Amino acid sequence: MRASTVTIKTEQDIEKLRISGRLAAQVLEMIGPYIKPGVSTEYLDDICNDYIVNTLQVVPANVGYHGFTKTTCISVNEEVCHAIPSAKKILQDGDILNIDVAVIKDGYFGDTSRMYFVGEPSPAAKKLVETTYEAMLAGIHTVKPGATLGDIGYAIQSVAHREGYSIVREYCGHGIGRVYHEQPNILHYGQKGQGMVLKKGMVFTIEPMVNAGKPFVKELNDGWTVITQDKSLSAQWEHMVAVTDDGFELLTPWPNGTGNYPPV
Repeated sequence: MRASTVTIKTEQDIEKLRISGRLAAQVLEMIGPYIKPGVSTEYLDDICNDYIVNTLQVVPANVGYHGFTKTTCISVNEEVCHAIPSAKKILQDGDILNIDVAVIKDGYFGDTSRMYFVGEPSPAAKKLVETTYEAMLAGIHTVKPGATLGDIGYAIQSVAHREGYSIVREYCGHGIGRVYHEQPNILHYGQKGQGMVLKKGMVFTIEPMVNAGKPFVKELNDGWTVITQDKSLSAQWEHMVAVTDDGFELLTPWPNGTGNYPPV
């Protein structure tokens, strides 16, 4: 399911990806008010599915992807990524969670995720979430023709390491277009000047996973859910970007702005 070459998108492709990206971002905006103590992650997933299918009238990309049965991945606290929504997973006051959603519109994928607080988070949890957002922003702001993939990774890891956090290395961002996951792989660590050189027309996700503790992770027996080995908190944000003539274009902007977070 992962294309082996980098595809340079045309202006027509990027216009389609703008649409799919904005639709995915709408889902994450919509679900926010439903996130509260006492609700299950399956409840949130059901709302997202109904909104995608019946309101937006597009395809939920995750349903059936490699056998995945749900619409979103909803990862809570020490869950790093790919957690399967469940009726048994009940949100508690102070939890942090990531909701990751992807949609298909006219054959083009939109893929994005964001963090949410359940009630009032601890200062440590809030700092992790805000720092991870800052790290994603640092990576995005390096994107321009002539920059390298290593530049993106270095910018992200520099922010995380500054606060004593660690970067998950097993999972990365990816090229996206008519294929959900394609080249290039976007590592969230690296060295300046190393790796593939960015060119206008590349489209990919930047989605760092940052752990409060050690970087080591493990996959649970469900074959999907990834958690921190030391049970420390983990946070992730994800945006889709296109490389432009002189920088980047954000393809998954939040409909009502970034609120308390710095603008992209």
